[in-house]
Amino acid sequence: MREGHTVLVGMDEVGRGALAGPVSVGVVAIDPTCRSAPQGVKDSKLLTQQARERLAPRIKRWALGWGVGHAWPAEIDAIGIMAALRLAGQRALTQLAVTPDLIVLDGNHDWLTDPRSEGLLALAEDAAPPQTPVRTMIKADMTCSSVAAASVLAKVTRDDHMISIAPEHPAYSWELNKGYAAPEHQEALRALGACVHHRRSWNITGTTDRDLSVPPEAREMNQA
Repeated sequence: MREGHTVLVGMDEVGRGALAGPVSVGVVAIDPTCRSAPQGVKDSKLLTQQARERLAPRIKRWALGWGVGHAWPAEIDAIGIMAALRLAGQRALTQLAVTPDLIVLDGNHDWLTDPRSEGLLALAEDAAPPQTPVRTMIKADMTCSSVAAASVLAKVTRDDHMISIAPEHPAYSWELNKGYAAPEHQEALRALGACVHHRRSWNITGTTDRDLSVPPEAREMNQA
């Protein structure tokens, strides 16, 4: 804001490394009228589930605007995880009633405006390439309140979705692992194989962790 930007949007993703369920991107818009963020806002991975759930309504009241977009397993299989991240991010941005001057993105890679996404995202009618400048920031989820808040909203929303679909396929224990590569999830995959909510392009079935052939981040167990 000291540089002249009025409406800032923090953006962060969850679910990139999961074996099942969507990849989800949260956005939180703030302007000079938004005072200090709710106490305790930080990277969602550092908060308990109960703390995230308590913070979510307070974040929504604090923010100028917010949204959470998803890219679903079939879309991840069709266009790849990076293009799916862009798709989810753009869907989140369409939920804002304000036009941001700058998007702050956690990390050092601008996956939101990667030119390789051209043509791929045309598969989705509800996605439009963002026109807003993007600034990447390493550890933004630790130092930027809007990014941390976006992380919390994305995590709460995605977790709620995984809990809601868990009864459809109880063997995978998604109410516990939220679709990540937890031991009980992997064991069920070995016994039953994948279902419609799994990312089938990742070859996630097998008899050992190595056979699962999932990206390294899928084993980070980001469901605390």
